[in-house]
Amino acid sequence: MQKYKTLLFDVDDTLLDFGAAEKLALEMLFKGEQALLTPEIEAQYKKINHTLWKSFEEGKLDRDEVVNTRFSILFKQYGKDVDGTVLENNYRTYLEQGHQLVNGAFDLIMDLHQKYDLYIVTNGVSKTQYKRLRDSGLYPMFKDIFVSEDTGFQKPMKEYFDYVFARIPNFAAEQTLIVGDSLSADIKGGHLAGIDTCWFNPEMIPNHSDIIATYQIQKLEELYSILRENNSISSHSYMRL
Repeated sequence: MQKYKTLLFDVDDTLLDFGAAEKLALEMLFKGEQALLTPEIEAQYKKINHTLWKSFEEGKLDRDEVVNTRFSILFKQYGKDVDGTVLENNYRTYLEQGHQLVNGAFDLIMDLHQKYDLYIVTNGVSKTQYKRLRDSGLYPMFKDIFVSEDTGFQKPMKEYFDYVFARIPNFAAEQTLIVGDSLSADIKGGHLAGIDTCWFNPEMIPNHSDIIATYQIQKLEELYSILRENNSISSHSYMRL
């Protein structure tokens, strides 16, 4: 009997290379502002952005507060007042053009969608995520796409997953696996929702948190071993945690 029937996939840094898309969008944004994007400024932006999205995951900020303030906060630190909403709209236009795939993602999804029910579960902006998924060619292989902006909740909130599960026909938690790169959003969310989790960790970053995934993989193709062996591990390179 097939252990897993429903596979939930995160988007950014799981299927699509968000880092590549983000870097290009930032370069274009700064060029439009006639400002130089230095490594120091880029690192500072990522720090601000990470902190704001973490607050979003914790329910402390809504999405609009995150995206419409991050650039005004950044530029203010360097002595320049800008309209955060205007810069966000410009950045969003550039970001939507980025749909670079994570290595192995397209072939994996192309294969799996013939054997499993695939769904997208992602935090972010709906218009951006839909466009990037369409442009990447991944969109038609998913039965549905659930973006936090449309649900009123976000990963890792149990309410987000309740919303998703209610819209999956014949949903069974014990036959569902979530695959994502974020411990705090994907893995914690899956745990709170009562489903198995697979942490995609290409850099093999040590986990010093108390959030423990069911599995950990370094390459997307390692997911085949998990699905093929139905949790049985022998000499495969993935880790059962």
